Amino acid sequence: MAQEEFHDFYKYTPSKAAAVIFIVLFLPTTSFHTFQLVKKRVWFFIPIVIGGIFEVVGYSARVVSSTQAPIFTDIPYIIQSLFLLLAPALFAASIYMELGRIIAILHGEKLSVIRRTWMTKIFVTGDVLSFVVQGAGGGIMASGTDSNLSLGQKIIIVGLCIQLIFFGLFIIVSVIFHRRMAASPTTASLSIRVSWRKYLYSLYAVSVLIMIRSIFRVAEYVQGADGTLLRNEVYLYIFDAALMWILMVLLNVVHPGLISELLRGDAMLKSIGMDMHPEELGVASVRYVNPEPTRNQRPSFVETTYARHAIATRGLA
Repeated sequence: MAQEEFHDFYKYTPSKAAAVIFIVLFLPTTSFHTFQLVKKRVWFFIPIVIGGIFEVVGYSARVVSSTQAPIFTDIPYIIQSLFLLLAPALFAASIYMELGRIIAILHGEKLSVIRRTWMTKIFVTGDVLSFVVQGAGGGIMASGTDSNLSLGQKIIIVGLCIQLIFFGLFIIVSVIFHRRMAASPTTASLSIRVSWRKYLYSLYAVSVLIMIRSIFRVAEYVQGADGTLLRNEVYLYIFDAALMWILMVLLNVVHPGLISELLRGDAMLKSIGMDMHPEELGVASVRYVNPEPTRNQRPSFVETTYARHAIATRGLA
């Protein structure tokens, strides 16, 4: 068996207590996201759950590293570096997809500067590109040589800049849609009892959190190994760990489960040949009540009520 290599990767002794605290913080919110995902069938939030798992695994690796000071093994360091670096890109993917679904339930395609069918493709493609570039940079840095360390840092900076560019564009697109919808609301936005503004504000909030975190990471890698940010662990927990935990909790609270149920109700109408907007059906409101436990395959209360109300309005019930 080859002898394990040891390196002085960290410029400080990682805090075991801090890592454990954030494992304890990320576990409940990730578990609750998993529960919400399955119960509400919000499959576009799968990246959120995976990102939460990345955070837990990343800080678990830091716990291992904290027991190895002052000489650290490769594997825990590489795991925590990559997993904590890449988790926000997974969060971003779900955030991008949520905006497209908000536009869909409001039937506001004409108010969006980018067609809804293209929106998810454009932003998720940018997110995947950012993810791949950052992952490649992290992999190169893991080799440990000075030349590869410098190259890997530069590649990671490029990946983070890609993320910032797409997030900036995403916020602009969201704000323009918001302003247009407020100025010229669709009938659906007035008739469906869903606080679409609340969901947009939550998207703004989590987008700002990711942007602050990405700016911090860019500054961290630009400063390099001798910079203040890499030499002081506290900045990682303030500008990365804490912000990403707030993001996950906020998306627990303002969860798009109702949005998904309304979209499935729309799909039910299309399946019976009623391919039209809610405003065309005269739907006054959609009441949301927690139903009795049912199998995932059965329509939810919102979906069934939405379809029945629409059919009755058309004189078909």
